[in-house]
Amino acid sequence: MKKKRKIFSKFYLGLMLVFFYLPIVYTVIFSFNDSRSLTVFDGFSLRWYERMFNDRTMMQAIGYTFLIAILATLISTIVGTITAIALSKSRKSVQLVMEQLNNLPIMNPDIVTAVGLLMLFSSIRFIEKGFMTLLLAHVMFCIPYVILSIMPKLRTLDPNLAEAALDLGATPWQAMTKVIVPQIMPGILSGALIAFTMSFDDFVISYFVTGNGVSNISILVYTMSKRINPSINAISTIVILIITVALILINVLPMLRKKEVKA
Repeated sequence: MKKKRKIFSKFYLGLMLVFFYLPIVYTVIFSFNDSRSLTVFDGFSLRWYERMFNDRTMMQAIGYTFLIAILATLISTIVGTITAIALSKSRKSVQLVMEQLNNLPIMNPDIVTAVGLLMLFSSIRFIEKGFMTLLLAHVMFCIPYVILSIMPKLRTLDPNLAEAALDLGATPWQAMTKVIVPQIMPGILSGALIAFTMSFDDFVISYFVTGNGVSNISILVYTMSKRINPSINAISTIVILIITVALILINVLPMLRKKEVKA
């Protein structure tokens, strides 16, 4: 029975891995396809990568995507970290209320948030729909994820650490940056990664709040999906490569630092 369970568990695990990674492998393979077919591989070629790099619209979409994602991650991480630290020092009743309010944008359907932001930006006449509205929208829905990632780390901290730092002569800013922030850095990094992923991947909210020729990769892929264009596979492969490299660096660098400390 135990052997059968092990075999079944391994088979189930392998089946789930195939289910998760087969579409990614399929996308990467057909990004090098010589023909326009998305089902038949006719030979190795880089023509779709060449077409992608020569297409001004695609390159602009990629540039806007990374710029918005990086800026939204930086802003939401800073604001979310400061907010989470402030909440950890507040009364429990305030913490409970703010945590429920913080969970609301996360649980709210994207389409509802998108329509609400569309109405808000439309009512503000001095803000034109475009880069700024897209950035503000991404910052808005990224901040709750950062706070949600940092709060558990703050709960595990000794509440007397900051007071001890102040008693030893540190300023409030030094106590926060040199004592509290290093202790919650794993939560900050995980929140930043989630924020970057959410911003990079968003389509629904971005589609409603953008304008003036500003579009990200998600919007571009949506417009290209109406007709067969293998350049979609090339864009997707580059995104997969960047995310894979980033994940490897994030997981490998801490291990190398630990080895250096032990040595």
